[in-house]
Amino acid sequence: MVGIIFSSCISNKKLVYMQELEESTGPLVSSSKKYPYMRENYLLQINDIVEVNIRTTDEAINMVFSSVGNEGGNQMQMGGGGQGGGDIFFMNGYTIDDSGEIEIPLIGKVKLEGLTTEQAKELVEKEVRTYVNENEYFVRVRLGGIRFSTLGEFNQSGKYTVLQNRVTIFEAIALAGDLSRVAKRDEILLIRQYPDGSQIHKINLLDRGLLNSEFFWLKPNDMIYAEPMKVKEIGAGSTLVETLTLLTSSITAVALILTLVR
Repeated sequence: MVGIIFSSCISNKKLVYMQELEESTGPLVSSSKKYPYMRENYLLQINDIVEVNIRTTDEAINMVFSSVGNEGGNQMQMGGGGQGGGDIFFMNGYTIDDSGEIEIPLIGKVKLEGLTTEQAKELVEKEVRTYVNENEYFVRVRLGGIRFSTLGEFNQSGKYTVLQNRVTIFEAIALAGDLSRVAKRDEILLIRQYPDGSQIHKINLLDRGLLNSEFFWLKPNDMIYAEPMKVKEIGAGSTLVETLTLLTSSITAVALILTLVR
């Protein structure tokens, strides 16, 4: 019985994020070692939403460019973060279609798939120079927020949009209300989209080495899935108190049934 009680409880080692998993023989310090960031230049993909803001010295041309996307861009700055903000980008930004293109008023279709936002900006600038002289225009191209989904053992699983240029996996977990106590923090599944398909990556949130991993930063359309521990399958409590309470209630119920039968 004692074995059942302690085997059903969840150790803190399975709950605490960013542990120093390898044995350390050095002196105790107040700061950890520095973990360099590993960031990749994100390449735009089909279904990404981008903000393309174009301004020139010609007001007539500005009105054409502002018919889609640009006026919305001003509103997007005030939209804030969270789930509702993404609708503003969807209505006023440009969605990369199945051909990898967006259609800009006056300019027409521009292929952005496979480009960084900086390369996309240069391409749009080249098209704008057809209508205005150099140094008489301003172009900005950026992602319309980071969209991601959380499934499984999250306190508030769902689909989220963050109006920032970059988001860490821990920020995403915080937005989803953190993981439940029975989530497998050492086996989080990250489903990431690539130009040629999707790939599943298994991530250990308990390891500080994640800080300088390519998976520390989320990418648009990432999906995070948290599996439950075995303790949920057997229906035991996640803490010692919960387990003892459950065991006591079960014993009391069995004793009551036996008494009634007799």
